[in-house]
Amino acid sequence: MQVILMERVAKLGQMGEVVSVKDGYARNFLLPQGKALRASEANIKHFEAQKAQLEARNLETKAEAEKMAEKLNGQQFTVIRTASDAGSLYGSVTVRDAAEAATAEGFSIDRKQVSLAAPIKELGLHTVHVVLHPEVDVTIELNVARSLEEAELQAAGKSIAELAAEAEAEAEFEIAELFDDIGAAADEDDDLAPASDEEAPAEEEENAEKA
Repeated sequence: MQVILMERVAKLGQMGEVVSVKDGYARNFLLPQGKALRASEANIKHFEAQKAQLEARNLETKAEAEKMAEKLNGQQFTVIRTASDAGSLYGSVTVRDAAEAATAEGFSIDRKQVSLAAPIKELGLHTVHVVLHPEVDVTIELNVARSLEEAELQAAGKSIAELAAEAEAEAEFEIAELFDDIGAAADEDDDLAPASDEEAPAEEEENAEKA
């Protein structure tokens, strides 16, 4: 199908270009989202009549997107999820979750602007692309963790493997301390125990000789 682009579309063309695309791509994405029109004679004439207005609107929205990009680019947002000890999520983090996490921090982002190759299914830091405008995109970072404390450690550079190793080492240290305390308590009990039956006759014999 031939369409006329109403805005720049990555890897496809600039505003006003007539391009050939697959029918499904046009019907399911370009046409419903207003990114293109069927390249009929009437639509081409309509675009030409609106071209100046469309270009002016594009420049305006681009300028707004660039302002937001300056603040948003490189930001990190925390997403709390349950996961296994190995770091696998019980579920996944989607474009909707990314948009909601950014919006909660004051950035108005629609899930359609978020680009993920696949849902996130592991704990850790994940780079995510956000398309603010056809000509303006930024990257943000999602810090997916089981708690805010874990998120802070991940932000400081700790990996899930390192956190797990530290937790295991701490648990082993606590167990070792517990056994040390038990051993010390047992030694104290031995020191305080009364003389055995075998020692008693010897003490009585020694007292008799002195008498």
